[in-house]
Amino acid sequence: MTRLAPIERTPSAYDYQLLIKHLLTSPIARASKNEIVYRDKARFSYPAFVERVNKLANVLSSLGAKPGQTIAVMEWDSHRYLELYFAIPMLGCVMQTVNIRLSPDQILYTLNHAAADMVLVATDFVPVLESLSDKLETAKTFVLISDDGSKPNSKLPFAGEYETLLAQAGGSFEFPEFDENARMSTFYTSGTTGLPKGVYYSHRQMMLHTLSVAATFGTAAVQGRVHQDDVYMAITPMFHVHAWGMPYVATMLGIKQVYAGRYTPDMLLQLIAKENVTYSHCVPTILHMILSHPMAKEVDLSRWKVLVGGSALPKGLAKAALDRGIDVFTGYGMSETGPLQIINHIPTDQLGGDNDHQASLRVRTGRPALLCDVRAVDANVKPLPNDGKSTGEIVFRSIWTTQGYYKNPAAS
Repeated sequence: MTRLAPIERTPSAYDYQLLIKHLLTSPIARASKNEIVYRDKARFSYPAFVERVNKLANVLSSLGAKPGQTIAVMEWDSHRYLELYFAIPMLGCVMQTVNIRLSPDQILYTLNHAAADMVLVATDFVPVLESLSDKLETAKTFVLISDDGSKPNSKLPFAGEYETLLAQAGGSFEFPEFDENARMSTFYTSGTTGLPKGVYYSHRQMMLHTLSVAATFGTAAVQGRVHQDDVYMAITPMFHVHAWGMPYVATMLGIKQVYAGRYTPDMLLQLIAKENVTYSHCVPTILHMILSHPMAKEVDLSRWKVLVGGSALPKGLAKAALDRGIDVFTGYGMSETGPLQIINHIPTDQLGGDNDHQASLRVRTGRPALLCDVRAVDANVKPLPNDGKSTGEIVFRSIWTTQGYYKNPAAS
């Protein structure tokens, strides 16, 4: 192991730590005239969003949240989830984004393994959580999330309902300073090869991931570029790798954000049309679901940029998207890599040709994102030639790759 030479540190007026709270220090994020939209139910300005984050911090603190504790979330994509993306880690707590698609037994395992102290749960998932309540080892505090404020008949001892609690809370909060290497989030892999494994990230890692994603997409010359005039709608669940990190990027840039709740093709298409969505990311099955829906023929998709990941993008689906005017392209990463590692931005001089030719380019994996070292190697971890023929394994190194699996050094 290489030993690092000691470096003498000079005194500084402010030992600036890379903490999630600093994404909100940007004047754009705090004063953007854009909105954060949830389905057809709610919309907030950015200043109102910041105030709601402060209110949420007051609520969580009043319920006993302390630095280092884990707060779990079981919710569809929403403005509330975005608020939790900020308030929980900004308190110094660890945000556990519960994979609601796991089996009940696996959900129970992840909550106990992460030692969740508090669970915020949407109405749709109350029956699942209630069925597990007698086996929860650490979770004692529960907050209900409801679109209409109604409370289901449940034996869970709810401390209150999300919006009701926020309405009673103060709108200012002084967030603490702490080490940027503190853990900010934990989530679990799908468990296809045994029990789900906990992946975790620090504040420093997610801040650097956010900056790199913004730079990687913002410096694209034409194709796939993301900028402040875009309208962003996540179609990758917020419980999965921080929705590929884009909500943090969009918030830092003050971009208009749209959250669709539970994904249905009609709601997604309605929001694309009504809110003028210009950028999304999803897996191929979601894109196919949208394009094959009858309503898709009535919606102008020609301003929509779509990053596809999660599995290989079929050429036929890429061409179908291009035929509708969609700027479709691929990216690659893993739960363990933050996730962004590779992005397939097409060079300007290759943007010509018909859609069949373009589709063959769009399905390629792409090139490493900024600050990502990606290599194909042989069995001895020696680099392979870039000749289009050699096969081996892919290795990743970046400043945000997870440091291991939580409480599982053997698998790490």
